[in-house]
Amino acid sequence: MVTTRMVQLRYDPKTIDGKWQSRWAADGLYRVSDDDPRPRWYALTMFPYPSGDLHIGHWYAMSPSDAHARFMRMRGFNVLHPMGFDAFGLPAENAAIKRGIHPHTWTMANIERMRGQLRSMGTVYDWSREVVTCQPAYYKWNQWFFLRMLEKGLVYRANAPVNWCPGCNTVLANEQVVDGKCERSGDVVIRREMEQWFFKITAYADELLDFSGLIEWPERIKTMQANWIGRSEGVETSFDISEYGLADRDIRVFTTRIDTIFGVTFMALAPEHPLVAKLTSADRRAAVDAYVQAAREASEVERLSTEREKTGVFIGAYATNRLNGERVPIYAADYVLASYGTGAVMGVPAHDERDFVFAKKYGIPIKVVIAPLGWSEGDELPAAYVDKAGGTQVHSGRFSGMPQAEGYKAIADEIEAKGWGRRTVGYRMRDWLISRQRYWGTPIPIVYCARDGAVPVPYDQLPVMLPEDAEFKPTGESPLARHAGFVNTTCPRCGDPVTRETDTMDTFVDSSWYFLRYVSPHYEEGPADPRSARHWCPVNQYTGGAEHATMHLLYARFFTKAMRDLGVVEFGEPFLRLFNQGTILSNHMKMSKSRGNVVAPDEYVGELGADVVRLYLMFLGPWEGGGDWSDTGINGVARWVNRLWDLATKPVGTLPAIDGSADREVTRLLHQTIKKAIGDYEAFKYNTAIAAMMEFTNNLAPVHEAGAVSASVYRQAIHDLLLLLAPMAPHITEELWERAGHRYSIHQRSLPTWDERLAAADEVTLVVQVNGKVRDRITVPADTNEEAAKSVALASDKVRQFTEGKQVGQVIFVPGRWLVSVVVKG
Repeated sequence: MVTTRMVQLRYDPKTIDGKWQSRWAADGLYRVSDDDPRPRWYALTMFPYPSGDLHIGHWYAMSPSDAHARFMRMRGFNVLHPMGFDAFGLPAENAAIKRGIHPHTWTMANIERMRGQLRSMGTVYDWSREVVTCQPAYYKWNQWFFLRMLEKGLVYRANAPVNWCPGCNTVLANEQVVDGKCERSGDVVIRREMEQWFFKITAYADELLDFSGLIEWPERIKTMQANWIGRSEGVETSFDISEYGLADRDIRVFTTRIDTIFGVTFMALAPEHPLVAKLTSADRRAAVDAYVQAAREASEVERLSTEREKTGVFIGAYATNRLNGERVPIYAADYVLASYGTGAVMGVPAHDERDFVFAKKYGIPIKVVIAPLGWSEGDELPAAYVDKAGGTQVHSGRFSGMPQAEGYKAIADEIEAKGWGRRTVGYRMRDWLISRQRYWGTPIPIVYCARDGAVPVPYDQLPVMLPEDAEFKPTGESPLARHAGFVNTTCPRCGDPVTRETDTMDTFVDSSWYFLRYVSPHYEEGPADPRSARHWCPVNQYTGGAEHATMHLLYARFFTKAMRDLGVVEFGEPFLRLFNQGTILSNHMKMSKSRGNVVAPDEYVGELGADVVRLYLMFLGPWEGGGDWSDTGINGVARWVNRLWDLATKPVGTLPAIDGSADREVTRLLHQTIKKAIGDYEAFKYNTAIAAMMEFTNNLAPVHEAGAVSASVYRQAIHDLLLLLAPMAPHITEELWERAGHRYSIHQRSLPTWDERLAAADEVTLVVQVNGKVRDRITVPADTNEEAAKSVALASDKVRQFTEGKQVGQVIFVPGRWLVSVVVKG
């Protein structure tokens, strides 16, 4: 809500905005052709979810990215800057339950409204390339990718513990669980065992750690992805359980500390590990079953929390350490996860902090096998000794006495030689669970046949369509599962009656390749026209929030590498450059409906026009740093736009035709401003680019009033200033361009260029220091050489006060800084 009286503009923004938006659309000004001979530039900003209204956060993400796309157009590039809608998702399904409105109806109505709001922004989008992910023409290719990746071995189905949100009634990916709660609803996430479909993202773990194909990505994003993938080198080894006569004759573990294996005093299995049920003794059954059930009700994040007390239960069975023959007790422990590594951990209390706490709690022996410096036999450790280098092997059989690093290698060699294990690499990242118990998503193209098992839907039967008459109830079961017409079909292999898969795909699948569909959104022979994909991709510049580092951005990188290996594309990285904008606040807080501090841009656009809102958002601070919305601040920008309007519409008939006394100064400032602003555009430093233009207009107004600038220089100044401002303020610059009598359209012109000679100052300030302290500042001609600068400095009365009667040691001239440093003695 507008809370402050807004500045009255000199022009009617509604009329001017509408005039030019209509003309640009009618003329197809922003239609993009693959055959344009100019060099291509693909600029993309993360597409929005169609929630119903563009909020100021959308404007903050999209206006600056639009300005950069316009900037690149005016630099001579053929720019593709498309827009679409990430249209599948849970909010539409919740709306169907709460309001009795179909998700498709709700979504498309929201898209229509947001499409209009995006146009009101004055964006450069080519709407003929729009992509809407909930349309069958798009999600058909999600299904096509699923089948191709299934053939490639990158898709599989497995019974696995999953994160279940009771509020959303669906499975969540690990990335969607924040502090043990659903990132969307805030409900506490619990664990369930379910048959799920997975994308094998771990097959690309090492390649995803290679960022060499990226031209310019923030280091923090690369670090976040590297930490999420979590590569670690170690040894997978085994502990013998053959005494129990099971098909599984050993328990396999992965460890990065094989040097400590002689210190194992217990084994810990994830409560969900299948061996827990098989190995539990009869007298321990009740206690173990109760513990396992309790563990299933906790989320992974809760179980791994460093603040949570580590618990476990002895299952009544033992495993034998093959290296020393010792039998150690086996526990079910909730800090071990079935989905990570092998689901089993060797407990080494003396050399692992978590194991140390667990052993103290349950009275398990703590055996030192890596001796720290100064340790003596019989000494108890006050805490786990976890140093990975510098210790000495003790109580480690024939490896005792070896330096720790040597012991690691020798023990690993022994295990491999005897066939008990192997050196390998482990990852923190798990495969991408894509199954969702929802209606409003891409149907998974699989049927289940009693004779043939899980059968892929043939390509010529795609897309598997969502039924329009599904019933929406908050039961936790997908509405598709209750729809007989959808569920029941025939097997494409044998013709028998079969049932369809009723889960849909994670909506992150939609956004993992959408950038590719924009290049040929109406192509029907594949996800993209190969010619168009070769021409436009990969994306040159991507913009969006840093919060997507380990979800969308990582998934898109994986998907691109998979598409490359399927022969769909010829590149391996989707986005060559990435820029993360900050967050816009209101009253120093994040905006939310509950706080009542959400800024609705439509009200401000209606009163001040799109350009003032755009300019203010780009002026309030560095784009990457975010900023705090202020009605006072936007009024300040509106006042400057008024001054700009006045300057651009002032008559020049009263000015001298040539040789104005201020011509040289105006020309110098103009070329300095052009140089500064273009450099800032390149670096997304819109706030300082605008500040430079404001400073220029502040200097231009008084020389016009005084008649000190010639008409030709003044016209050139306004001409170049409008061109320079056009990417950020497209409507007002187009209007003023027309009023100045220039040929339509300003957005088809090139940016102004600067001349270093003309930008150079006539005079500079020479700073003079004596023994490190500034003693004078002297104005000198800009072409003053070193000897002249030294002479002027030493002749200064202010400097002579500190040099007379003293021995001048050195006089140093620092070129480029206009500094003379004098060193005196005595």
